[in-house]
Amino acid sequence: MIGTANRSAPPWLGSCVAAALAWLATVFSGHGQGSGELITVALSFSAFTVLVSLGQMLVISAGPGNADLSIPSAIALSGAVAMIVMDGRDTLIVPGVLAAVAVGMAVGAANFGLIRLLRIPPIIATLAGSLIVMSIAINVGRGLKIKPPPLFADLTTLRLWGIPLVAVVALAASLWIALMLQRTLLGRSIAAVGQSERAARLAGVAVQRTRLSVYVICAGLAGLTGALIAGFSGGNSLDQGSEYLLLTIAVVVIGGTSVSGGRPCVPGIWGAAMFMFLLVAMLNAAGVGPGLRMLLTGLIIIAVIVLASTRAKR
Repeated sequence: MIGTANRSAPPWLGSCVAAALAWLATVFSGHGQGSGELITVALSFSAFTVLVSLGQMLVISAGPGNADLSIPSAIALSGAVAMIVMDGRDTLIVPGVLAAVAVGMAVGAANFGLIRLLRIPPIIATLAGSLIVMSIAINVGRGLKIKPPPLFADLTTLRLWGIPLVAVVALAASLWIALMLQRTLLGRSIAAVGQSERAARLAGVAVQRTRLSVYVICAGLAGLTGALIAGFSGGNSLDQGSEYLLLTIAVVVIGGTSVSGGRPCVPGIWGAAMFMFLLVAMLNAAGVGPGLRMLLTGLIIIAVIVLASTRAKR
C-alpha cells in the first residue's frame, strides 16, 4: 500500500485534467450551450496540433537542446507543393499528399545536415533553415492561394459519427508513434540517446542516425499537416503554419514529455493540444479582447512550462 501511494501520477494526467477543466469553464461561460459541438470543433483543430507536436516530441526526446523551429516553414512549403501537385483534381490527391510528406522529410534531412555538418545548435540550425524553406515556399507558391480538389476539401472536413476525420488521422499517427517508441529499435534508441548520449554510444546505438530519423519524421508529419491544413482551410497560404512555432514546444512540455530528453509521452500530446485550444475558446467565451487574450495565453503557457521544467529537474 505504501509503495502504491508513493507512485507518481502518469505524466499525461495533468494535461488531460487541464483540458477537462478548460472545457467545463468554457461550457459554464456559454451557459451550457453547444458543449458537444465544442468538443467536435476542438478535436478538428487540435488534430493538426497533435500531428506536428508528435514530431516535435520525438525531436525533444532525442536529448537536451534539440528542437525543430522549421515546422511553420515546412507546413507552408508542403501545403503549397500539395496544392500544386493536386492541381484541383481528385485523382491527384494521393500524389499530392505524398509529395507534401516527401518535401517535409527533405526539410528534416536538410535540418540535420546543418546541425551535423556545421556543428551548430539545433535551435539555431532549424531557425536558419526555416528562413531558407520559407523563401522557397514564397517562390514556389508565388503568393497564390490554390484551391484543393473538392473531394480532398470534403475529406478534411468530414465527420464520422460526429468525429472529425482529421482527428482519426491524428489518432492513427499517435498509435503509430506509440508503437514505434515501445516496440522498435528506433524507439529504444531515441530513449537511450535522450537519456544519455555517451552511454548510448558506448552501448552501440547509432546516435547520429537516430537523430536524423527524428528530424525526418518530425518534418514529414509537418508536411502531412501542411497538406491537410490546405485542404481544410480552402487552399494553401504562407502563414498557415505560423501558430505552430512555439505552440508545439508548449504542447510537448505541457503534455508531460521530459525537457531533458529520453521520456516521450504520446497521450499527453492530446491532452495538451485540447487544453491549448479550449483555453483560447474559454477566453473568447468570457469576452476577453484579442490583446489581453494573447497576453493571458502566453502567461499561462510560460507558467505551465516553468512548472513542468521544475518537476523534470526534481
